Amino acid sequence: MAFFCKKKPFKHYQLIQSRAATYSNISPPTLFMVQTADMTDNLLLIRESAKSFAEVHILPHVMEWDEVQHFPRDLFHALGQQGFLGVLVPEKYNGSGLGYQEYITIIGEISKVCGSIGLSVAAHNSLCTGHILQFGNEAQKEKYLPLLATGEWLGAWGLTEPNTGSDAGRMQCVAKRDGDDYVINGTKCWITHGISGDVAVVIARTGELLDSRGMTAFVIERGTPGFKAGKKENKLGMRASETAEMIFDNCRVHKSQVLGQEGEGFVQSMKILDGGRISIAALSLGIAKGAYEAAVKYAKERQQFGKPIAEFQGISFKLADMAVKIEAAELLTRQAAYLKNEKRNCTKEAAMAKYYASEIAVAISNDAVQVHGGYGYTKDFPVEKFYRDSKLCTIGEGTSEIQKIVIAREALR
Repeated sequence: MAFFCKKKPFKHYQLIQSRAATYSNISPPTLFMVQTADMTDNLLLIRESAKSFAEVHILPHVMEWDEVQHFPRDLFHALGQQGFLGVLVPEKYNGSGLGYQEYITIIGEISKVCGSIGLSVAAHNSLCTGHILQFGNEAQKEKYLPLLATGEWLGAWGLTEPNTGSDAGRMQCVAKRDGDDYVINGTKCWITHGISGDVAVVIARTGELLDSRGMTAFVIERGTPGFKAGKKENKLGMRASETAEMIFDNCRVHKSQVLGQEGEGFVQSMKILDGGRISIAALSLGIAKGAYEAAVKYAKERQQFGKPIAEFQGISFKLADMAVKIEAAELLTRQAAYLKNEKRNCTKEAAMAKYYASEIAVAISNDAVQVHGGYGYTKDFPVEKFYRDSKLCTIGEGTSEIQKIVIAREALR
């Protein structure tokens, strides 16, 4: 699959295919030095591809989409043509066949321009598509992955419910067996693409409360009787990324739509969330970089007392702190991506990356507004949007508090 659109094929695609050889024998510290000091050719090409796409197709519309909370569904067809919606999907399913280093690079570049679109691209790749890729059988992969990877279909993923956020073990969305079918009743909330998604991976309870083996994952197509969209959320930030309820009212699903085996849904979800947290770390990193670059640009241009404000210690020290936080967040994120690529346990590292990157995204966006002064509080400059968008990163895919629980638990094993 071409990584650029069909009109402009990616001539250096063979470099991407050598990714495994490039990384296979490199330890994490060496890998980080390679990437930060001298990015490999394939990552540079991918970064420039994502950057160019975002600047041409997203940047001109950022504030328009944000103001009216417009989810640009057509944009996702173009993103699919670019290979950005099946980054981790093997080529045999029409995906790009890349790894996590390339994936977080793409998410970061898109998020530097618009966190909303970065969020939707991340959710589509790592949650719905990622769940089917990791746990689907061959028939399910052959049916759904080509549609998702090319952007013909959009994916959603449903775990959270109105009264069970972090406490997923008490979920009330229930699937009861009825012959060869399951009948699902309940509501999922805070779902990215809850209205526009063509297919959703949904976790429902098939056993007893608090039983980690009492939940099952289903892949459910839009249009299935009893499956409908609910309320669309009116959000502080990420307003161009659709967030809505999914409602199941006697929704009948055939047993062939189960992902893996009955009772594996919760365990599967915890594994999917490791990758999801790396995605949110990359999203956070992109937002932080976008805010930082805007602050640097403004500080160089804004004159006070006869010189650029960047020359004042109060501003320059703030910019220095921002740069250090970004570097540290990127190292944590790439470390987690390396482990994920190598199929090694990365629960602690993914939680660390997500926790730190999301928190510094908020801090850096806040500082960027401060550097801009009064202008930073207006919609004439991009930092107010970075500020609003950044907060979601500390909440989605597990709050910062949950990440601390995960990190502490792993550290004390």
